[in-house]
Amino acid sequence: MNTDPTMPVPIPDRVTAGRALAESLGHYRARPQAIVLALPRGGVPVAYEIASRLQLPLDLMLVRKLGVPGHAELAMGAIASGGIRVLNRGVLASLFIDQAAIEAVAEREAEELQRRDRAYRGERPYPQLRDREVILVDDGLATGATMQAAVKAVRQHGPARIVVAVPVAPPETVAELRSQVDEVVCPCMPDSFVAIGRWYLDFSQTSDREVQELLQRAWQEQGDSDA
Repeated sequence: MNTDPTMPVPIPDRVTAGRALAESLGHYRARPQAIVLALPRGGVPVAYEIASRLQLPLDLMLVRKLGVPGHAELAMGAIASGGIRVLNRGVLASLFIDQAAIEAVAEREAEELQRRDRAYRGERPYPQLRDREVILVDDGLATGATMQAAVKAVRQHGPARIVVAVPVAPPETVAELRSQVDEVVCPCMPDSFVAIGRWYLDFSQTSDREVQELLQRAWQEQGDSDA
């Protein structure tokens, strides 16, 4: 297993994960063009710690996994704001998933994505990403489909740099992402991955309320201005 000593394994919780990642991202501290974008919900507590410790603005990148029918934890793809869709062709082919099934799941997840947008952002304007250093954060990756959708969504806004920061992910997922972004920070890359939750002591679900509270706290700390 490839591990960085800055990240305790098993990871106690998302707060600890965020603080450890902040150490690895120290070169972005207070950079005027840098911004942290969290993938809700689990990525928000991680990203809040990074943004707070590095004195960077925090915002969201809304992404929804497209789970295999009957096996929702297995990603056959993902969607993101702006009409972005990424499909895992290997999973689709191996499980003989047809287009109708994909569209049914995508429609349902698009509704949830819109609900979260309203619940988390309200009327707050989206941050400007052109020419910025965007740090995308989640609490871990499995197939990487959701993060790939997030990367595509950010890319269409013309950022100067895209960084992916996650506590834990399989080596093959990290390798694939490194070919798509400028930098990947992932302290824990177990060869025998199984699932993200296996590498946490506390992987309890992050609630909408927790997401809202952390965002409001971050936005108040940064002056409640458009990042």
